[in-house]
Amino acid sequence: MRTRSASSWREGTLFLVAILLAAALRLPGLASRPMHADEAVHADKLGTLLEGGSYTYDPAEHHGPTLYYLTLLAARAQGARRYVEIDEVTLRCVPALLGVALVAAHVGARAVLGFPGAALAALLAAISPAMVFYSRYYIHETLLVCFSFCALLAAWRYLRQPSAGWAVLAGASAGLMLATKETAPLALGSMVLALAATDLGDRWRGDDTPPLHRQVQGRHLLLALVTAVVVSAAFFASFLAHPGGIADALRAYGYYLGRAGAASWHVHAWDYYLRLLLYFPARGTPVWTEGVIVLLAVAGGVAGWRSGSGVPGSPAAADARMLRFLAFYTLLLLLVYSAVPYKTPWCLLGFLHGMVLLAGAGAVFLVRSLRGRAARALVCGLLGLATAQLGWQAFCGSFRFAADPRNPWVYAHTGTDVFRVIARVEGLARAHPDGRSLPIQVISRQNLWPLPWYLRRFSRVSWWNGVSDEAKSAPLILATPDVEPALVRRLYELPPPGERELYVSIFERPVELRPQVELRGYAANSLWEDFRRREAQPPGPGAAGPGSRARAEPRE
Repeated sequence: MRTRSASSWREGTLFLVAILLAAALRLPGLASRPMHADEAVHADKLGTLLEGGSYTYDPAEHHGPTLYYLTLLAARAQGARRYVEIDEVTLRCVPALLGVALVAAHVGARAVLGFPGAALAALLAAISPAMVFYSRYYIHETLLVCFSFCALLAAWRYLRQPSAGWAVLAGASAGLMLATKETAPLALGSMVLALAATDLGDRWRGDDTPPLHRQVQGRHLLLALVTAVVVSAAFFASFLAHPGGIADALRAYGYYLGRAGAASWHVHAWDYYLRLLLYFPARGTPVWTEGVIVLLAVAGGVAGWRSGSGVPGSPAAADARMLRFLAFYTLLLLLVYSAVPYKTPWCLLGFLHGMVLLAGAGAVFLVRSLRGRAARALVCGLLGLATAQLGWQAFCGSFRFAADPRNPWVYAHTGTDVFRVIARVEGLARAHPDGRSLPIQVISRQNLWPLPWYLRRFSRVSWWNGVSDEAKSAPLILATPDVEPALVRRLYELPPPGERELYVSIFERPVELRPQVELRGYAANSLWEDFRRREAQPPGPGAAGPGSRARAEPRE
């Protein structure tokens, strides 16, 4: 009894260490990185839900509603009722906490991977640079991976002990997957095909165990399907507030199927994801590679075929049959995502997590396959160094190089110049008698997200996709270089001589919103002089008050 109790205590401690490490890498400094354009768009959708109390699913954009409803809970918990009251921490804490929950869920994988394999998989999930980085991103991918893992765990438990409860949990997890992102059918389809491939593999091996699909009772399968439909439909229908969202959810797959093969700068070669994982060269940074996870995942796949009833050498041996299923699932998901021309780096999290699970079992299999203490000690030492290097990459990628294009996981990201832009706009607002009600014109034909997020506290922001000859020029103008000739004409050629006002640049050097998207700013000379006088004085106790929500809707 004491031995079992001590063993359970050690197991719990190891999982707790992985969970705490996951939290330490995911939760601090969530507001330090600039908002990505996609994050800001999702934040705007949340703002509509927060202020309007309802959500309308858009089948062409923005993905599923689970992210917004979960963030609504976080916003309400902190007492926020308006868009201007939320911040980056409110948004990013949701995927960050689910990233920690994902690591904690590896406790449930012990029956499949064995305790050592599950503990190592939890550690690798906690420190994988890509998984850490995108757990700190306000996007849907971490939620999708977490719900996918829950579906796998429930299905595995059902195969061991068929019951209506596990069937419902598996169905609910699948429903949450579908309500999270339109790529969920890729994961679900890979699970079904992996199940069939595992049965074929068992037959080829001559195993006399009953096929996996025969272990699923028809009534339980129907129960799981109904649960998945009800859960996903509830979210898409905004809990009956927008029933049309269910039909929109079905139409969405047509949009995304067309986008997958359309010409776009998101189109990459078939090996794009593998190159990101295996080696990303960049000077002045850590060596970016998650190759150790890939190699150990291969070892985990081999373990599933080399062992009979499980990986040898442990009383809590891995389930070889489930390892084979996991290998098929991961490989299928990798092949599908690699075959789709439209690629964004965060999409690899699904099959990367499959690799992480295999890697946990693979490390155990590799070490226990060696003979001699010296060989085992050497391999354990090398694995320890590789693991430490992964943790260092995760720290550097999420903190030191969080918006640096030398980081492989930084993709079309907003630069830190946006902080300079907003600091200067805030300073000019303090110098204006209307404070954050200062009129601001933003003029550009380009996509300027996440600028609407950063201007959300300014109540008189107007968005234009061209220079208007009739509209009165605001005292503060933000514009991209492509509209500058028309803007100069509007300011200095069209007004009568006595009505022209000098505008000066508000930035000492060029600033970029994101790579190759330069932003220029101009202030009326009177405002600029007031700003300079105010900046030369000691700071006073007053501050500009918050305005209402700024919307990013361009005018013709």
